[in-house]
Amino acid sequence: MIAAASAFRSSAAIAPRAIARWLLAVAALVFCMVVVGGITRLTESGLSITQWKPITGAIPPLTHDQWMEAFRLYQQIPEYQQINRGMTLGDFQFIFFWEWAHRLLGRLIGVAFALPLIWFAWKRVIPAGYGWRLTALLALGGLQGAIGWWMVKSGLSVRTDVSHYRLAVHLLTALFIIGGLIWTALDLLMLARSRAARPARMRPFALAALLVLFVQLLFGAFTAGLDAGYVSSTWPLMNDHLVPEGISWWGSLWATVSSDPYLVHFIHRWWAWVAAALLMLLARRAKKAGQRGPSIAINATVGTQVLLGIATVISGIALPLAVLHQAVGALVVASATWGAHAIGRRA
Repeated sequence: MIAAASAFRSSAAIAPRAIARWLLAVAALVFCMVVVGGITRLTESGLSITQWKPITGAIPPLTHDQWMEAFRLYQQIPEYQQINRGMTLGDFQFIFFWEWAHRLLGRLIGVAFALPLIWFAWKRVIPAGYGWRLTALLALGGLQGAIGWWMVKSGLSVRTDVSHYRLAVHLLTALFIIGGLIWTALDLLMLARSRAARPARMRPFALAALLVLFVQLLFGAFTAGLDAGYVSSTWPLMNDHLVPEGISWWGSLWATVSSDPYLVHFIHRWWAWVAAALLMLLARRAKKAGQRGPSIAINATVGTQVLLGIATVISGIALPLAVLHQAVGALVVASATWGAHAIGRRA
């Protein structure tokens, strides 16, 4: 009887642990997509594919005629006509590759999430209370694909780039998905260790720290979408001024704060210290809760991100540094989620 009970407890832990590992693997894929998305943006590749074909779009042009048709469609949009007129087919193929890779990775993530979810549901091994969470994450992933096209569509007529507001929604949704996947995986790992474990709660301090981080990420997305990083390549002053010259009134407070490149860069630069301070306090609380792992992760990623931010500015937005800055930003989200979960754990 003791052996049977032990076997039952072991089997009860297998499913939550397997689901948790699967979610962490999907989170890693989403992280890769954020990185590729950063490369796509920095190489100005995002508008190279002017149609949204969720299924057939997975296959790139294979013949010369197909490439010429894709190039012809690109030549009809303002970005080509006003900025890239005269580019060669080879140049077009380069930017096409990054946008195609970004979309292909999105499709891969959809399959990597949907098929195992269907399998776990069919086997009836999803723990009680987690089915709706997993379904919500799947729906959010599907919505993210639509948001991506909504973003791209904003740059196909009139504009020569995508709306920085839509870019912010697209990036922040991806980061929210990473956080949701990690939080759910951590809950499941607790459940695997003890059937009496309950999902972690979001504590007020953790929520405050994550909201401060959200503001920093929002202005980071605005900085990227407006190319605001290029307005100054000096640090700590911006072109020899603490508050940069060149800030203009855009008709309303929100429009000015969210759309003036100088002000957006200024806010992103200095709000980073507020976010860093709150996150380091979150790390301390996680350590006090007996969780050294998230504490180390938060301190390491936040410190690295601050240094990368400074280096990216001073370099004049060198592509490798800018990509690393976006990548580590996603790792900051992951570590902050881990820390928030650590102080909200309930035995």
